[in-house]
Parts: sequence; structure tokens; C-alpha cells
Amino acid sequence: MSEATSTLYRIIQERRSIRRFDGSAIPSETLQRVLEAATMAPSAHNRQPWRFVILTALEDKRSLANALGEELRQDRLADGDDPGQIEKDVTQSIERITKAPVVVIACLSMEAMDVYPDERRKTAEYIMAVQGVSMAAQNLLLAAHAEGLGACWLCAPLFTKDEVREELSLPDGWDPQGLIILGYPAEAGKERPRRPLEEVSRWR
Repeated sequence: MSEATSTLYRIIQERRSIRRFDGSAIPSETLQRVLEAATMAPSAHNRQPWRFVILTALEDKRSLANALGEELRQDRLADGDDPGQIEKDVTQSIERITKAPVVVIACLSMEAMDVYPDERRKTAEYIMAVQGVSMAAQNLLLAAHAEGLGACWLCAPLFTKDEVREELSLPDGWDPQGLIILGYPAEAGKERPRRPLEEVSRWR
């Protein structure tokens, strides 16, 4: 196995979801490399449906976090969850976003995707775009780890699309899919159990 191959496998195997950061700023050139790595992902028809909004200003992160937190609070109250636990979870969610040096909101655009008259192919085309954004996000996470950064993918924008659009004044057609918090780790991150290959694969 070559050194480059070994390094790639190590990055994949050692990456962890990091939710706490030491507060150090990320150099702009480092952030640029990580974002450019995201844009090198494969996509259906090479249409590159990913779009990114990068937040570094505290007031922007706080405004977004508060909007997401309020929606989480209302959803959980409607579910009948314990109010005390709700407030604890909302506070934790807000802190994760506001304390991250950089927040990247991953969005999807159907602008360049194919257009079909029937629902079956419309749905397939949308899923293709979701897959492309997901692969771009994985590139970003791996590049961040290679740069010594910690990162975590959060799915909150899927539940709060209108709030994200309003807070960030997203262009028409930018569909929020998730957000990634980025920074230098204040913790090592926990190794999570993985299902063995034989459990999740079938060979024919």
C-alpha cells in the first residue's frame, strides 16, 4: 500500500464528529482549501448542485442558532416532551452553532438538473441532487480532518428550511440540507461502533 493510500484510509477511519472547539480562528487559506475540496465531489450529470453559505460573524451565527432553537422548542413542546429537557437541548444546540468558528450551510440547487414532466423522474432527479450535496459534504468533512480541524454535520436545516431561508436571505432555489460546524477540536471525539461489512453487504 502506498503512503498516499495509507494516509487516505487513515483520514477516513480516524474522522470523528466534533462538537466542541477551542475557539481558534481558521486561517482563510485553510478554509478555502476545505471548501474547494467539497466542490470536487461527483454529481449526477456533473451538474454540481451544491451551494454553500459560510458564516464567520458571531451575530450571524447567533441569529441563525436562535431561529433554529426556537423552532426546535416549538416542535418539542408540540410533541409533549419535558419542558426542562427541551430548554437544555435548545441551549446546547444554540451553543454548538454560536461557539463554532465557522458554520457552513449546505444547500441544494435544482437549477442545472434535468426537468421531467412525470413525478417518478422528478423525484429521482431531486434525489440525485441530494446525493451530490451529501458527497460534497463528505469531501468537506474529510478535508477538514486532514487539515487538523474538527467538524460535525447537523441536520437541523431540514426541519427549519423556512427559518434558514429567511435568516440567511438565501437566493431563490437554494434548498437548505444541513449545516457543518467547523473549528479546531477541544475534544478528541468518540469512536462510534460500526456495523461489520458482512452485516451490510451481499456478494453475488
